[in-house]
Amino acid sequence: MRAVQFDRFGGPEVLTEVERPDPVPGDGEVLVEVEAAGVNFGDIKNVAGQYAPAETLPHVPGMEVVGRTADGTRVLGYLASGGYASLAAVRARDLIEIPEEIGAGQAAALLVQGLTAWHLLRSAARVQPGEAVVVNAAAGGVGSLAIQLARHFGAGRVIATASTPDKRSLALDLGADSAVDGAADGYRERILDANHGRGVDVVLDAVGGEVFEQALGTLAHFGRLITYGASAGGPLPAVDPARLTMSNTVLGGLWLVPVLERSGAAGPPLRELLRLTVAQQLRPLVGGEYPLACAADAHRDLLDRRTAGKLVLRV
Repeated sequence: MRAVQFDRFGGPEVLTEVERPDPVPGDGEVLVEVEAAGVNFGDIKNVAGQYAPAETLPHVPGMEVVGRTADGTRVLGYLASGGYASLAAVRARDLIEIPEEIGAGQAAALLVQGLTAWHLLRSAARVQPGEAVVVNAAAGGVGSLAIQLARHFGAGRVIATASTPDKRSLALDLGADSAVDGAADGYRERILDANHGRGVDVVLDAVGGEVFEQALGTLAHFGRLITYGASAGGPLPAVDPARLTMSNTVLGGLWLVPVLERSGAAGPPLRELLRLTVAQQLRPLVGGEYPLACAADAHRDLLDRRTAGKLVLRV
């Protein structure tokens, strides 16, 4: 089979297209002929050596595939790695049948990004109708879906942050009530102003750094700040528990991988996301499609924040 692998840790430059033996499905696994593979920040971390141990090299990254099983069923599937290939062995519990009318890029966007957005709002923040929700990095794969889902789940006001005017315009088009610059300098003042001077109920943050610190200061009593990444780099700032108790603040986090390891990907949340997409109540964004051999270009574009929405590799 064709695949993209890395035989040393590093940046996008270590990705190369190769021929590898076809995977042999194990117990409970299904062989999928891959149509497209999703690209995620997790893949970039994998290539950099933050996930894959050295003894697994050479290694094929990729956590999402869209393709067909041997009987022709079109499926979307999650796997720990191995998606950047023309064939993939996927656990049956992590496969879900998808309709023909959903594009490969849209389907891929619903897995890691879609389920992350769903669990941020439902499982971690437990958003209630009428609440004010802030979505940082709102033009990204998770953020663009979180805006729409927050609105669908009944949020009273959705405030988006993004780094450029075009990305803020996109956030408004997706249903945000207000879109502001997401830079740390002046962040608190812009958020409070966007919420008419009142504290917000929920902030979803994948930026970290000083933005995380500023976001804490925007929360109303019993507000929830949920972190699910740190694109700004470095560790999250230390938080004094006494600061949380003073305003009854809840600080939480979400990482999707343990959720999927416990319950599998093909559960009710993913079925809901597919249903909303088919009904055109949810619009997964596809930011770019690349040939499999150009996986390094996709990684560079994602690292440089040149895209909005989901990136996929066409096999």
